[in-house]
Amino acid sequence: MKEQKAGKILIIDDNEDLLKAAKIFLKRHFGQVDTETNPGLLPILMVNEQYDVILLDMNFTRDVSSGQEGFYWLDRILELDSSAVVVLITAYGDVTTAVKAIKEGATDFVLKPWENEKLLATLNAALQLRQSKLEISQLRNQQQQFLQDMDQKFKDIIGQSPAMMKVFETIDRVAGTDANVLILGENGTGKELVARAIHRNSKRHKEAFVGVDLGSITPTLFESELFGHKKGAFTDAREDRSGRFEQAHKGTLFLDEIGNLPLPLQAKLLATLQNREVTRVGTNKALPVNIRLISATNMAIHNMVYDNSFRQDLLYRINTIEITLPPLRERLEDIMPLANHFIGIYAKKYNKDIRKAGEGLIKRMQKYTWPGNIRELQHSIERAVIMSNHSVLQPEDLFMQKQLPPEKHEESINLDHYNIEDVEKILIRKALQKHNGHITRAAEELGLTRSSLYRRLERYGL
Repeated sequence: MKEQKAGKILIIDDNEDLLKAAKIFLKRHFGQVDTETNPGLLPILMVNEQYDVILLDMNFTRDVSSGQEGFYWLDRILELDSSAVVVLITAYGDVTTAVKAIKEGATDFVLKPWENEKLLATLNAALQLRQSKLEISQLRNQQQQFLQDMDQKFKDIIGQSPAMMKVFETIDRVAGTDANVLILGENGTGKELVARAIHRNSKRHKEAFVGVDLGSITPTLFESELFGHKKGAFTDAREDRSGRFEQAHKGTLFLDEIGNLPLPLQAKLLATLQNREVTRVGTNKALPVNIRLISATNMAIHNMVYDNSFRQDLLYRINTIEITLPPLRERLEDIMPLANHFIGIYAKKYNKDIRKAGEGLIKRMQKYTWPGNIRELQHSIERAVIMSNHSVLQPEDLFMQKQLPPEKHEESINLDHYNIEDVEKILIRKALQKHNGHITRAAEELGLTRSSLYRRLERYGL
């Protein structure tokens, strides 16, 4: 089977003999080669055909030496197609003019009379550049369409409760700045959605949003993942690779689960944030980075400073602004719109005729503590949509019996005696029950550090 030749080439020159010779040679290598002696037809030609490379003479019969006519048509071509790839044709003595034209948007130039192999190599390189420009343009268009599709200011953040209104207000105030933001909240409360909303409403919204789950990065790969590496820097470094800081250059870097970062790695992160530059593993060259930092954690990070498990200077660096997301049990007004939002998504996905959650189901969901927060609600709704035969979800559709914490008889403190250990055990049990076994929050409630609470749990066998 004959190989399909790629590439559409247009040659504009007033020398008909040159055009004929170029066309005969280039037709062997490219899918389409068009020629034209009159540059005035360029606008029509470019409307009727999308050329990959345009070979443009710098001097026509009307102006044979200055190159001004070539500059004019170069500008017109780039006006018609900003991603056009233009290779200039110029005489040996006009190299200075050609270099000036490259500064104004041309891609390359060839000297006439040219050598065929050099001409072919120049056009192949230009064709690759054109393909790269088209790919970049397509990605930008996709990103722009993605942004246009977001018809809500805080896309996918569903909420109308007073607690969420405060969150929206804070996002509004901070988004337009470059201030570092720390987002606090339990697992499943939507910290990444808030980070993306801040980026989407910022001055950097056209640039990259790069997320990193610090909890999943091993200490040995930390520097490679965040700062990049050079080929051969370690066993598996088979090629040069940019790190997340470089990938987020001019955009937003989101460091999720920052509370899980060990102290030695916190020091390396702090140095990078202070210097605003990264050094790839295996090199000594520092690269400047310009990022907007957003961090998040589900841990009591301020208590961690007191426990000496998180650096205070790093905390100061990352939390210019703090946003605390409320757990779902503290925003009951949002359960109905959230449930109906997920019903709409999964009814469409699984082709089910389910319109909304019934009142009985909403009331039942509002009595549940949702330890997994919105993520748990989402998974529960998906399961209910799959299993339900109703057009309106009913309480029996949502399998919550095993999820609901069993009712426990509250242990009371007997004030007839004041045994400190008995009282302490009861208080610890109550705090753990209140916070669904969450050690950090229970420790906060009791006024203890996490390590102190762990010691008491071990002492009392709790």
